[in-house]
Amino acid sequence: MSESNTADLKLWRVRFNDHLSRERRCSKHTAQAYMRDLQQLQKFVESKNVLSWNALTVQQSRLFAAWLHQTGKSAKSIQRMMSSCRTFFRYLQREGCAELNPFEAVTAPKAAQNLPKTLSVDEASQLFQRGDNSPASVRDQAILELLYSSGLRLSELAELNVSSVDHQLHHVTVRGKGDKERVVPVGRKALEALVAWGMQRPKLANPSESALFVNQKGNRLSPRGIQYRINEWSRRIGLGRRLHPHMLRHSFASHVLQSSGDLRAVQEMLGHADVATTQIYTHLDFQHLAKVYDKAHPRALQTTEDSQLPPDQNQEKLDQ
Repeated sequence: MSESNTADLKLWRVRFNDHLSRERRCSKHTAQAYMRDLQQLQKFVESKNVLSWNALTVQQSRLFAAWLHQTGKSAKSIQRMMSSCRTFFRYLQREGCAELNPFEAVTAPKAAQNLPKTLSVDEASQLFQRGDNSPASVRDQAILELLYSSGLRLSELAELNVSSVDHQLHHVTVRGKGDKERVVPVGRKALEALVAWGMQRPKLANPSESALFVNQKGNRLSPRGIQYRINEWSRRIGLGRRLHPHMLRHSFASHVLQSSGDLRAVQEMLGHADVATTQIYTHLDFQHLAKVYDKAHPRALQTTEDSQLPPDQNQEKLDQ
């Protein structure tokens, strides 16, 4: 393949990246994920001497999925990459660079659905033990309370400004995926923690900084910085496992659903475009109910006396 053809393939990737940022208003992290996937696609295309995106066939697209599997990619990763490719080719079709979308007919292997890890209510209570009164500790407490109270994504929390919190109406305004704005309730404990942090914030924040949460240098606390602080907090209190911001989001959703059963309300608070995304928490809710059932129902589990009987005698006793 000539250098000019290679450059042409790359040019459309660059244009697509600009489309993601300017038109779709994707986050930097999302755009980078697309670019990584499409770099893999271009690598494969070049190995097949395909001269343009328009020349890629359905058969070659299927071969790309098979090649990803051969290189050790998980089913979940292949699903994501096929989705990236389909989105890219829809853009190329819109721009007149491709007649067909060869990835529309490609199905990725099904991935096993892993339920998100959550904290128990007792673990959540343990997590919110008061720290010392240093500005950093008060800030970290406010971060934890707000993540659990409102189910925010890490990126959403990092982008909050002081003006994002309405203390009178008890809510926070966030910008989620696709730059969509939503308003989420904030609980009493989280509001109290935010008030305490508001009194300490001037000790750290630079005068011109608008960010709600700031680092020791007075600038906006980065997502990576938030991840580090949360894990350090869990380690210090002896939680016993690694804690990440999304686990608090999952715990929020699971605990609210267990208490209310209102799937649509949880969907709105999480900012999910499709209720199907939120439905994974119904599986968590069922697990919770199953555990309660096993502990509470007199016929859910065998008694110690029953378990010592031979299998046929167990059945006879149940039949009586």
